Amino acid sequence: MPWSEDYYPKSMNHLPEHARRKAIEIANALLAEGMEEGMAIRIAIVKAKQWAQHHHHWPYE
Repeated sequence: MPWSEDYYPKSMNHLPEHARRKAIEIANALLAEGMEEGMAIRIAIVKAKQWAQHHHHWPYE
């Protein structure tokens, strides 16, 4: 099932809202390509953090 801003994995709770939106977008794309859910979530979180850091949106580093 695709995720949304209202329904997403608990492991994305710690992300700032803008990074969480990006992680949801990435995870949904990976799922659409047939990736396993757990792997899609892990990759999406890492990539969303990288995206946020690159765009100066990551408040923790």
